[in-house]
Amino acid sequence: MREVEIPKEPVELYKILKFEALVPSGGEAKYVISEGLVSLNAKVETRKRKKVVSGDVIEFGGEKFRIKLEAHDG
Repeated sequence: MREVEIPKEPVELYKILKFEALVPSGGEAKYVISEGLVSLNAKVETRKRKKVVSGDVIEFGGEKFRIKLEAHDG
């Protein structure tokens, strides 16, 4: 399982797919989510703007990704 660091939470689900280059564009990310091809925490997620937070697990294209909040010094 790969870890994906996000700078702040929450982040919309489609943005993670786009920024991790799992799909070529934001439009494609929204499409695969609406088609039921993405799971969040082992459940099919069809809400494109579903808020994702640290600890969530996204499954797409046979891969799993755990979301982790970036550590900030200070």
